[in-house]
Amino acid sequence: MLVLKNITKDYASGDTKVEALRGVDLVFGESEFAAVLGPSGCGKTTLLNIIGGLDRYTSGDLVIRGKSTKQFTERDWDTYRNHSVGFVFQSYNLIPHQTVLANVELALTLSGVSREERRRRAVQALTDVGLGDQLNKKPNQMSGGQMQRVAIARALVNDPDILLADEPTGALDSETSVQVMEILKQISEKRLIIMVTHNPELAETYATRIVRIRDGEIISDSDPCDAAEDAEIGKPIGRKPSMRFPTALGLSLNNLMTKKVRTFLTAFAGSIGIIGIALILSLSNGIQIYIDRVQEDTLSSYPITLEAERLDMSGLVTSLMGVNARMDEGEGGHELDAVYSNTIMYDLISSLSQTETQTNDLAAFREFLEREDSELLLRSSAVQYGYALDMNIYAKDADGTIFLSDVADLLQNAMASLYGGDYSSYFEQFGGAYSMMQVWEEMLPPQSGDGLVNGLLTEQYDLLYGHWPENYDEAVLIVNKDNEISDLVIYCMGLGSQDQVTEAMRRIMAGEETEAFDKRWAYDEICGTTFKIILPAEYYQYDSLSGRYNDVSATEAGMDFLYNAPDVGTAVKIVGILRPNEDAVSSMMTGAIGYTSALTSYLVEKTAGLEALRKQKESPDTDVLLNLPFLTEDYFVSDGQKRADVTEHLRSLPLSERAAVYVALQSRPDEDYLDAIVDQQMEGMTRELIESQVTDSYMQQMGVDAATVKNYIAGMDDETLFAYVAEAIREQATEQYAAGVQQQLGALPTETLAGLLEDSFTAEPEAAEEAAAEPEPAAETPAP
Repeated sequence: MLVLKNITKDYASGDTKVEALRGVDLVFGESEFAAVLGPSGCGKTTLLNIIGGLDRYTSGDLVIRGKSTKQFTERDWDTYRNHSVGFVFQSYNLIPHQTVLANVELALTLSGVSREERRRRAVQALTDVGLGDQLNKKPNQMSGGQMQRVAIARALVNDPDILLADEPTGALDSETSVQVMEILKQISEKRLIIMVTHNPELAETYATRIVRIRDGEIISDSDPCDAAEDAEIGKPIGRKPSMRFPTALGLSLNNLMTKKVRTFLTAFAGSIGIIGIALILSLSNGIQIYIDRVQEDTLSSYPITLEAERLDMSGLVTSLMGVNARMDEGEGGHELDAVYSNTIMYDLISSLSQTETQTNDLAAFREFLEREDSELLLRSSAVQYGYALDMNIYAKDADGTIFLSDVADLLQNAMASLYGGDYSSYFEQFGGAYSMMQVWEEMLPPQSGDGLVNGLLTEQYDLLYGHWPENYDEAVLIVNKDNEISDLVIYCMGLGSQDQVTEAMRRIMAGEETEAFDKRWAYDEICGTTFKIILPAEYYQYDSLSGRYNDVSATEAGMDFLYNAPDVGTAVKIVGILRPNEDAVSSMMTGAIGYTSALTSYLVEKTAGLEALRKQKESPDTDVLLNLPFLTEDYFVSDGQKRADVTEHLRSLPLSERAAVYVALQSRPDEDYLDAIVDQQMEGMTRELIESQVTDSYMQQMGVDAATVKNYIAGMDDETLFAYVAEAIREQATEQYAAGVQQQLGALPTETLAGLLEDSFTAEPEAAEEAAAEPEPAAETPAP
């Protein structure tokens, strides 16, 4: 039994004192599944660390098996942690270069267990969590759920009485979280499990007891346990921790053998006469190098990013925290005698409206970085500048079709080919998911010196074939540890046909069997593959006849011209093939094709020098694409000018289009005419008459029987019913008027109709109105 008596924990923060726990009293039984819930910063993790012996309480007492821990020494706490407690962390804390089996065995090295027994217990623990067939895998070869199972097996291998879990499902998806929670629930039948979590749903589903904590105090306990302080008094907590010499030696040899060259050099240096000092220095240096390598490799995937603009969400978060606090504490400021409103939406919208956009002066920051005395630049691995540069990268597939080398565009075109329509908005909605499958990615620029590639890349990747980029127009293909690239990348490189993607998708959607794209390419077949980058401004080509720049990319012939024109676009060629280094903890590149920052700089400079953009800068008041002036605040066009512009446009139309314009204009009845028709038909109209006349119309529109229609009409008030009838009369009158006009004018020759239109816009305004006078309708419009 585990008893916490009035436990407090204070932290010193400068001259102030932070109270993390404020008199916590809890009793835990021998076997139960207790979940500790509470907001961030309420003391959950502090409570867990104190129970696990990782942290010391300020006052109170922690009683373990009837034994007080007030007089515990550090060795007593080590014994308690080694034999009585197992830890399951959110971030797994597995050693990446060790196998799964070795990670679990490591938990037994301080228990004095023989190698054979360690191996047997570790295998059994992994089998219990469903990983009996994954013993020789390394953590980076496993999913998040599998790594969490390894962490659980490591915690159970010492057969502890207490299992402490700190957010065990925080980094897992919902399905994997359920699997992990099922394992923990099964374990809780024989052990005490105390779990800290933010997920109340998992706690409610799997925990047998829920303890809620806020501001360092217990506010509720769903199933409190009665203390029995005399139970098991004097029962030993466990044997003092110790490691057998062969075990320690084996671990040391294993660590040394992971770096054979360094070990050999260290031994060689020690043989010269300074074995002791050299061994200590080499071990220290090796550990530091390993730590630095882990930090460097890991942080290279998570760089510090500064954006030109960002939203300050602190006010919104503060508001939401305040709303949640009021809801939890019930601080309404009124009697509990009725139902009152809570202004959650008002507070949320107010916070959103007050959210400020903060702007960073990146130009000034760049000047600061590039100063000769900038220490920040000296201490950074690299500085990379991003631009709002739309790189449209094109290639030719196996069928000679020109396509955009982009995953979203590839799938969008396949969907459009199968079902028709435009799926761009669909792929924009899920753009975050497809951005994870990006094909092209800019590589980290060098910090200093010659070359185009950063030293971190050469450390994390092995060059399989070709060479690293030496010019701005060179790129490299990145394969995985098995020399593979995904089928999406294959199609985006043009190694397969775009029609194959559409056909494969069609067969999958139809439930037909589809063969996977399984093929191999020699290194020299990949190297030399060429792509073409066409900048957005290069889509627009100058038309000397109209004096405008036309977007020629919308047609197949236009794209063929852009792709093959030697003075349009920038060609990029793959010159090397890379594979992640086996010793790299993580790899910084997420794309499949890496290009240099020199290419980005080249495209930025090229964009600034393109003819269309240069002319636009020279003529800021004119839209050079349309060869028309931009509208300004004082822009004014007289009615006469508008009439002249419309006249000029109409005259430019073919005869058939001018005739169609005249018929369309004449087919629109005047509102006064429609009002007169409605007033005439509605005169003397009664509800009974309407109900008898519109029943058939409603039956046709609604597709129901007469009784249902009558019941529906009976539910309408007079205003709604009369408005409906009036609108129906107006619509029918409009249709019949247009039909009558089109019947009358349809018999006239096209030249005559075009001439009538010419007469209408060349006459004076008054005469034009008479020329465009509406003809009489073909017949009187009947009532609906």
